Amino acid sequence: MKFISHPGFLRLGRHAAWALVAALAAGPAFAATDIQVWHTMDEHNAEAFEDLVDAYNRGQSDVRVKLRVFETPQKLEAALDEAARAKDLPALVELGDDHTLEEIARRNYIQPFYTQQNGPALKNARWFLSSDNAFIHDAKGRLMAFPYMLEVPVMYYNRDAFKKADIEPAVPQRTWLELQAQLVELANNGSRKCPLTSDLPVSINLENLAAVNNQLFASGGNGLTVKGLPSFSFDSTYVRHLSLMISWVRSEIMVGPKLGPQSVDRFAAGDCAILMSNSGHIGRFNDKRLLRYAVSGLPYYPEVTKQPGSPFVSGAGLWLTKTDKPRTEARIKFLGWLAQPEQAAKWHQDTGFLPLTHAAFDQTPEKYYKGLGQWRELVAVYSQKASATGQGFRINNYPSIRARFHQILDNALQGQQPAVTALQLAATEANKMVRQK
Repeated sequence: MKFISHPGFLRLGRHAAWALVAALAAGPAFAATDIQVWHTMDEHNAEAFEDLVDAYNRGQSDVRVKLRVFETPQKLEAALDEAARAKDLPALVELGDDHTLEEIARRNYIQPFYTQQNGPALKNARWFLSSDNAFIHDAKGRLMAFPYMLEVPVMYYNRDAFKKADIEPAVPQRTWLELQAQLVELANNGSRKCPLTSDLPVSINLENLAAVNNQLFASGGNGLTVKGLPSFSFDSTYVRHLSLMISWVRSEIMVGPKLGPQSVDRFAAGDCAILMSNSGHIGRFNDKRLLRYAVSGLPYYPEVTKQPGSPFVSGAGLWLTKTDKPRTEARIKFLGWLAQPEQAAKWHQDTGFLPLTHAAFDQTPEKYYKGLGQWRELVAVYSQKASATGQGFRINNYPSIRARFHQILDNALQGQQPAVTALQLAATEANKMVRQK
């Protein structure tokens, strides 16, 4: 090859000059397609996601994934509204179903996931969550979003606290009254400041009180099977349960449930014997070297059901927005990579979210579940057909209803209202709110 001298090469070293020649001979460079992903995951899970994204970006040059983290879902929603007006939307955004799936699906910038999942990157994925589960699925069982951050409420327990209290077997009881006796022992033997706490007052004491006891949470098959608006009617089981919870707070065997990170932080620090919270904290707790803990299912009432049911799925998915063809193709490649067994299994193990696919569950080794109590059994049930009372629920205006439920429960647990009065108020106000546009 004859090298043609050019003045510009005089300023370059020999290696740089030949690199430039090679680049010119190869033709014009093609820039990677950028896709933005917005989410609100907590610090631990955000880092796990960032690790996967970094590996994806390093492993290929066609797509570059950029992450933006928001402190709260409310801040993300505000930014999303602004981005929609400016027509500068992210390619993927984390949104919680919040049991009002249709509200999200009606947004003019949302692209349902099922319309995109039959391409080569995703067509062979066997999704783990049963299609008859209402969470993230429409009435036809189609996935409305990439089911990536799905979780279920569980009962975490500190093994050292149970050992210190000399409780044998060193596991929490699955019935509420038997658990009460254990809480007294824990309080009297090392866990006085925090025998039990939770950050899910509505989920534990209303929503999943129904599901775990194989009862409907609302009429009309939880709003899924009968036309017309569902309604709430909290019967004697709810009154009995809330009365019990009020007595637990009064006798200081339970720290009153609070929204926010305080309860989870206290359990992570080893301050609390039992925590009722979502499974998405498992990865964080596994990283705590001095925290010896395990997982059990939520308690139930044997007078109501012989065997406990499974709680409702909650969490969030990655929703697709309407965008141009290059970004559409780029994000499907990225989602297809996340759905591959190695990445999907790592995500389940690193976070505590439900497995994305059957392959992710199958590829998770037994040693991961060793020491985590009932976690594997609690996970496995969600690949199966859901019961009529455990499919989920769909309630109009439910985010506002849940906020009101929380206020009413908080007042009752502080002793400001008896259980029967609080629950009557909750049902009356919720039934009005269901009918609001």
